[in-house]
Formats: sequence, structure tokens, C-alpha cells
Amino acid sequence: MTTKPQLKLGSHLVPGLAAVALFVVMAAAFLTASFPQVQGFPADANITASIGYAMFNLDFGDVPSESFLVAFIVIAVALDVALDGTILLARRESGTAEGGLISDGGRRLKQTLTGSETDETEGEN
Repeated sequence: MTTKPQLKLGSHLVPGLAAVALFVVMAAAFLTASFPQVQGFPADANITASIGYAMFNLDFGDVPSESFLVAFIVIAVALDVALDGTILLARRESGTAEGGLISDGGRRLKQTLTGSETDETEGEN
């Protein structure tokens, strides 16, 4: 015999009501928002050049726009950090005789667990 699920009025009630209230506020904001009329570009405007000028906050483009210099710099810094991280992860160890990679694919752990001193992999440089 199955029973009806019962509502637990414990510590889950307040966060649930907060989530429902936030949903109502966000739905009201989106439904009552008004957007301006969509406008096209002029027929003789160079869109690509205007995007490039807007990215560097220059006022030379045919299409007026806002500056994207801060977004460009943030993206550049994020890509630089990612590149530095990949270089750090791919760097070779300085203390080993072979100059092996930092990540050895588990060979050192396998040698420790099996007690073998020789590397049994063939065909590697």
C-alpha cells in the first residue's frame, strides 16, 4: 500500500520560499521590461571595422557603439592565465636524471606498488 507524500515543514521551507519569491520577482522584471525598437545598420556601413574600433574605444567607425576595452582586457588576461597554467603543467622536472615529465602516467606509483625497478614500457622515447 502506498502513502501520500507529506510536506516537511523543517529547515527546507525558508530557502524554498526564498527561491519562489526570487522567481516571482525575476519573472515580473522580465515580463514588464520594455525594449527599444530594433534598428538595422546603414547600407554602406562597414560593420567589421566598427566592431574593431569599438573594441579599442576608438570613435572612427560608421556605427556608433559602446566601448568593449575592459571586456577585451579581461578576456586577454584570462587567456594569458590559461596559457601560463598549461606551461606550468607541461614543464619538466629539474631533479630527475631522465628529465621526465611531472606527470608520469602512474609509472612511478606502479613501480612502487609492484617493487620492480625497471620500466616495462617499450617504444617510448
